[in-house]
Amino acid sequence: MKKIIKSSSEWKKALTDAEYKVMREKGTEAPFSGDLYYNDEKGIYVCKCCDNQLFKSSAKFDSGTGWPSFFEIISDDAVKVIKDLSHSMIRFEVLCAKCEAHLGHVFDDGPRPTGKRYCINSVSLQFKKGINE
Repeated sequence: MKKIIKSSSEWKKALTDAEYKVMREKGTEAPFSGDLYYNDEKGIYVCKCCDNQLFKSSAKFDSGTGWPSFFEIISDDAVKVIKDLSHSMIRFEVLCAKCEAHLGHVFDDGPRPTGKRYCINSVSLQFKKGINE
C-alpha cells in the first residue's frame, strides 16, 4: 500500500503535472484522452495516489462521454461524494475516501441496477489486471 502524502509539495513530487492538476487541483483530463477509457480487461480500478480499491471492471460501461464510467463503487466506504457548485452548475464530486484525491463526478443517468454514472478521470486511476472482483 502506498503511503498517504499530506503536503502539496510532496504531492507535486509524487505525481506528474497532469495527475496533480486533476487529483489535487480538481481539474479534468480531455475527453477520450485517457488510456483507461478504452480498457476492457478484467480486474479492479484503484486510486493512483493511495491504492484504495474503487471500482470493479464488471461495473464499467461505455457512457460515450469520453471518461471511464462505472455504475457502482466497489464498497460503500471507497469514495466520498460532495456537492460541487463550480462552473455555474450543481454536480456531485467523487473523492477517494482515503486520500481525498479528486476522481471525477457522479450523475444520476447511469444504467441499471443503480442508475449512477461515476464519470472518472483515467489519470486518477490505476488498473490492477486479473485481481479478483
